[in-house]
Amino acid sequence: MSSEWTDRRMLSSPPATSPAPPHVPQTMTSDLHHVTMETFWREVRSIEEEVDGEEEEEEEDLDEVESEEAWLMEAGLSSLITSSLSEEVPAPAEVLSTLTRQQAATVKRRLDNYKETLKTRNRQPIRDVRDVFTEPDDELAERCPPPTSPRAESPPSRYHTTTKTIRRKTHRVRSTLPTFVFEDQLPEHPSSPTHTLSPTRTHSLSVSWSKQADWLLRDSPYSEGVADHRRGGTCPDCLRFHGTDGGDMPFVPVAPFQGLVSADDLSSCDLTRLGFISHIELSTFLLALGVQSKRPRPPRRKTRDTGVFAVPLNSLLENDKKKFPDIKVPVVFQKLLCTLEHTGLQTEGILRVPGSAARLKYLRGELDRCCGEFDWSAVRQVEAAGLLKLFIRELPTPLLTHTHLSTYRSVLGVSSVVHQVQALQLLSLLLPEENRETLRALLAFLRKVVSHQDQNRMSLWNVSMVMAPNLFSYSQCGNKHSIAKQREEMEEAVGGAHLLRLMITHQDLLWTVPSFLLSQVRQMNQASNQKQFDLTKAKRRLLRRTNDRNQITELCAGVIRVQAPLHTKVSMAIQLDGQMRAKDIITRFECDHSSSSVQHLYEVGGNICERRLHPDCLLLDVYRVNPRCDWLIKP
Repeated sequence: MSSEWTDRRMLSSPPATSPAPPHVPQTMTSDLHHVTMETFWREVRSIEEEVDGEEEEEEEDLDEVESEEAWLMEAGLSSLITSSLSEEVPAPAEVLSTLTRQQAATVKRRLDNYKETLKTRNRQPIRDVRDVFTEPDDELAERCPPPTSPRAESPPSRYHTTTKTIRRKTHRVRSTLPTFVFEDQLPEHPSSPTHTLSPTRTHSLSVSWSKQADWLLRDSPYSEGVADHRRGGTCPDCLRFHGTDGGDMPFVPVAPFQGLVSADDLSSCDLTRLGFISHIELSTFLLALGVQSKRPRPPRRKTRDTGVFAVPLNSLLENDKKKFPDIKVPVVFQKLLCTLEHTGLQTEGILRVPGSAARLKYLRGELDRCCGEFDWSAVRQVEAAGLLKLFIRELPTPLLTHTHLSTYRSVLGVSSVVHQVQALQLLSLLLPEENRETLRALLAFLRKVVSHQDQNRMSLWNVSMVMAPNLFSYSQCGNKHSIAKQREEMEEAVGGAHLLRLMITHQDLLWTVPSFLLSQVRQMNQASNQKQFDLTKAKRRLLRRTNDRNQITELCAGVIRVQAPLHTKVSMAIQLDGQMRAKDIITRFECDHSSSSVQHLYEVGGNICERRLHPDCLLLDVYRVNPRCDWLIKP
């Protein structure tokens, strides 16, 4: 172990003649010449000492059929390959009707590859004619031996003689896609915007707007904006946002009044549909940039039902919600962050200086035994930092999930920082809610650590190098790896730290839903509602008669009726104007509300399931997009 550690120390400063890592953007090459890897290798050594003696399962990729099947299921298109239908999964036509031409082409390519690969797998090997017409008499076979020419030998089969069967509860059916999805009449994107940034206009933009993330407001998907990359050129965003800072300067968020929504403001139904579209868009976007990734088979890891460590996040939250119904991040994780914030933000070497291994083992046992009665005042900041990293490493499913971990690494193949941030944003929207909220709390804490770097000597790069091995599932090296293998691991470490640096810097954008994604979610909901309310003429006539008897005066254009069931005045008609915001509506109801809980205005129904509006959101814009929605005030 000591010789291996010496070799790694020798690798801590790459020689000047060595090329930059192939997967690391050019903006990072300057960092590689002066950033020491000692912090990273110290963290790796502590991880190796912890898992010493444990055998790690070798990573194996899914085969093509399994990979394509998993991709189609995550896109909400499972009914194309199975006969089962679920109420939680929309019909394929509802998903496909919202796609752009490029997104639909990605789905078609995946489905065609799935069918061809499945056909090849199930194809029987070609039998030799001599195997069919064999002579039963062995003596006759001895008297007339077959010729010894090479043709007598059975040629190697082009196909596997044995096939691996995917066991499913439902049988596969012949999958087809509606032809209208791939017709030339399909618009480039759902809303067919008439205004897009052209390269000629990009150069005339003022410097003050050069770093604003206004690409969140565009109606066209990211995959449509990188068409120039396919022709070997540079897209407008690359020209506009190109710089030498390597991503350290955050993009300026778009003002809330412009109508953007955060992922946690949407209902679970809308988040599910958002995940389908984000999954398809991410694959289309990376494919347009020439980046591909293979999904590894999830390794088998020990899972516990009780305690704190090695327990799934959803199990921890399920137990915590018995006491705190609205909690989104496990209590133990919040306690660790709070302990570090109160005692360690100004401590030199926070997160970097390791604690006593024996002490950490004891504290871990105590947390697993009695987490609810644990004495947090006895935990020092170095011990809290060690427990925090240990908690992240021992999650049965990584914080970034097995499904998306390889895609995170493939983002390093994107040459532009702005496109890397866009890909990371789509990946963040794909994470399960418990993973996304826990990651959000972690990144917010790491930003606080960096903000005190004058006292704790932990810069953005140092924090990224320390935490990267814990987030990106560093694989145990062993003693048999060569210097070349260790150099490759060093490059992977720098790449992981680069991704984490981007996530810390641009974390405010990771949870924001771009306008084009929300528009596609609305279209999917609209298609679903149209199917549900596709009534016969007789039913429509009956409903019309009922409505005539109980007719309520319809509101004039631009007038909404706000419902507030928890207030004394439960309903109010309000005339909208161009300056009215959500907080203005809430203010009108607060005078007679005695509860101390914060009230929010919600957009409910129409082409959305439920959306919590930002206090500065302009309501007239929401009304124009969804005129049939209900308006509800609640906590």
